[in-house]
Amino acid sequence: MFFSVVRSLVLLVVWILNGKPNFIGKENLPQDENYILIAPHRSWIDPLYLVLAASPKQFSVMAKKELFKNPIIGWFLTNLNAFPVDRNNPGPSAIKTPVKSLKESELGLVIFPTGTRHSNELKGGAVTIAKMSKKPIVPAVYSGPLTFKDLIKRKKATVRIGEAFYVERKVEGVKDTNAYYSEKIQTAFEQLDE
Repeated sequence: MFFSVVRSLVLLVVWILNGKPNFIGKENLPQDENYILIAPHRSWIDPLYLVLAASPKQFSVMAKKELFKNPIIGWFLTNLNAFPVDRNNPGPSAIKTPVKSLKESELGLVIFPTGTRHSNELKGGAVTIAKMSKKPIVPAVYSGPLTFKDLIKRKKATVRIGEAFYVERKVEGVKDTNAYYSEKIQTAFEQLDE
């Protein structure tokens, strides 16, 4: 309920400041099962637009543990289905928590495989979570305002959603499945960006 209310408020603010966003490929979102929505992390704005693009689906999100130190922000994030992750020392819960949520709840997972906004290097967490949860990965890319200033200049915002795929434990002729799927994800991002 809280997630839906906040998303509706965000959509209203986005429409007022920036106009109607453009969502391409919504038909690629699985309708009858949970999934992992992945995208390159380009701005503090992109998680908002990804969640808007996938509406009415609700999601959980990994967030750096430092954000939870402030009790007000921590409460807000927790009620938005976010869970803390120590980026320097992730530990098993960084994988177990989202896998359990994907299997046992209706919440999808939004994850940025690069981890931070300042990196282009894909990490293996999304692939591992997809493999263990047996849920599909849906690649997406956001293009549009990257700052609040760009947002109020009404720079057009677009989310492109690609085709879902499953991560298999073994792929014939492939020795390193993590590298194989990381390359597949990177290629999907590049194709969606074109």
